[in-house]
Amino acid sequence: MKNSIGNNITMTIFGESHGPCVGVTLDGLPSGFKIDLDFLYDDMEKRRAVGLISTQRHEEDHPEIVSGFFNGYTTGTPLTLLIANKDQHSKDYEKIKGRLRPGHADYTAFERYNGYQDYRGGGHFSGRLTACMVAAGNICKQILMAKGVQIGSHMEQLYNLKDIPFSSDINVLNEQIQQVNQMKFAVLDAAMEEPMKEAALQAQKEGDSIGGILETAITGYPAGIGDPIFGALESTLTQILYSIPAVKGVSFGLGFGFANLKGSQANDPFYFDGQIRTTTNNNAGINGGISNGMPILIHTCVKPTSSIYKVQNSVDYSTKQNVKLQIVGRHDPCIIHRARIVVDNMLSFGLLDAWMSKAALTPFEGEQYES
Repeated sequence: MKNSIGNNITMTIFGESHGPCVGVTLDGLPSGFKIDLDFLYDDMEKRRAVGLISTQRHEEDHPEIVSGFFNGYTTGTPLTLLIANKDQHSKDYEKIKGRLRPGHADYTAFERYNGYQDYRGGGHFSGRLTACMVAAGNICKQILMAKGVQIGSHMEQLYNLKDIPFSSDINVLNEQIQQVNQMKFAVLDAAMEEPMKEAALQAQKEGDSIGGILETAITGYPAGIGDPIFGALESTLTQILYSIPAVKGVSFGLGFGFANLKGSQANDPFYFDGQIRTTTNNNAGINGGISNGMPILIHTCVKPTSSIYKVQNSVDYSTKQNVKLQIVGRHDPCIIHRARIVVDNMLSFGLLDAWMSKAALTPFEGEQYES
């Protein structure tokens, strides 16, 4: 069973949705980095369920750092954060124990763990563990921000509703990243917020759910980071994104749009104006698996929430009988507005880990990020 990821920094996640807590350990962080706890708590707030378009399970999500942190600074030893679970309704899952929820990992969990898994709320498969990803990734993001890296995501699409894309102008793009990072419901076109929320509410009224696509932009990340073939920066970041529950598609830059172009259209011509840049950025800041210093642009598809209230066909794993299933409890009609901070912070972990492969700890010495 593998619950760790990373090379120079490792992230290990533990806990279950309805256990006493979930938690995460970061090993390999540089010592002497000042952690802004207010900034950490602000990111946790972005992931929390708020309003009618989110689950009504409300957790405080106030991480407690129990190791690797002293007098406000990282010590360089394993840093562990614990996040308490206080608002579980385990009885909701007793009623459907053994009945396989479509879209969930119930069947594969039975096959993998022989029935010994904690089935309450999805156990270790639950989106609840993304709270750990946000907390650990935020610390990595603070280190990157101290070196001038910016990262932010907006809801490029929710169901069939589309936001405007990030700008190709670097100055505008940096402003847009700052803009979405201040928002609870991250859209670039303010006029899209209410229609998107209404679409989520309509799905909820129908006992259904909707998904969408996040667009993420990363600026200030230096050229020369990553490796060809198996260590490609795209490979590293894609593996990390697919570790987030409900992520079903990842593309960089034009992605599948390359299929409609000729090489003369797809290539990004170079020019020099004090540093080497490209006139276009179709390849999203990565060539040959290595960053080229241009903005990294990533599209992440988040599927509709698997837990819906409609009656569905299923199988009882214990009796092997065909059954009807209606899920009860508290569930999100969409999760993409909460998933965007998970994407940002998990990417921050991957970007920091990759950077340290090139330059060990030295690039992260110096002035600290201040929010």
